[in-house]
Formats: sequence, structure tokens, C-alpha cells
Amino acid sequence: MKTNDSIFSFENLEVWKCSRKLVVDVYSMVKKFPAVEKFALCDQLRRAIVSVSSNIAEGNGRTSPNEKVRFIEIAYGSLLESYCQLLLAADLDYITVDDLNTLKKQFELISKMLIGLRAKFKK
Repeated sequence: MKTNDSIFSFENLEVWKCSRKLVVDVYSMVKKFPAVEKFALCDQLRRAIVSVSSNIAEGNGRTSPNEKVRFIEIAYGSLLESYCQLLLAADLDYITVDDLNTLKKQFELISKMLIGLRAKFKK
């Protein structure tokens, strides 16, 4: 779903936009997993990847810089958790190394953006 109006300020954050796209890409990739993983790795991965954009949004709504930093750190942790789970999926041959490498670029970009946003609020 696309909207033209940015009602909430987090919608203007490039890191949130990138993390939102990553959710869509990871969900597409999870479709390749075997049915036996539906309620295991698939479910955990979906929760973790959604947590990235959700915590960016929630943190952006906080007034305290310390609270903003806290939610950015949670988003970063969820990003790492998601990447770890994709590494495991590649180990288990649920996705290809090429699939993983394609997504890795997005993970690296979002990681750098979160680190920068955290530094901004730490000042």
C-alpha cells in the first residue's frame, strides 16, 4: 500500500522506507521455505524483520532522545536477528547464496543508517 501523504514523521525517514522494502523482500523470500518451516524459522523471521520498521516508527514517536536511541537499538538488534536467520536459511538450502547476497546489501545499508540515526540522537 502506498500513500502520498506522510501523516506521521517516521514516514519521511529513509531508513524506515528501506526497512519497509526489506520486509516485503524477506516475505517474498520466505515463500521459498519448505512447509515444515511455516511455524518455525519462517514465523520467527517474519516477526523479526517486521520489528525493524516497527521499532523505527515507535522510536521516532518518542520525545526523549534516550528513548529514541533505545528503539533504534532494538531495531538494530532485530535487523541482526533477521540476517542471522537468513544465514541459517542459506545453510539449510532454503534460499540460495545469491538470494542472501541480494538481501545482504539492504541489510548493510539499513545497518549504516541506523548507526547514523543513533549517533544523531546520542549528541
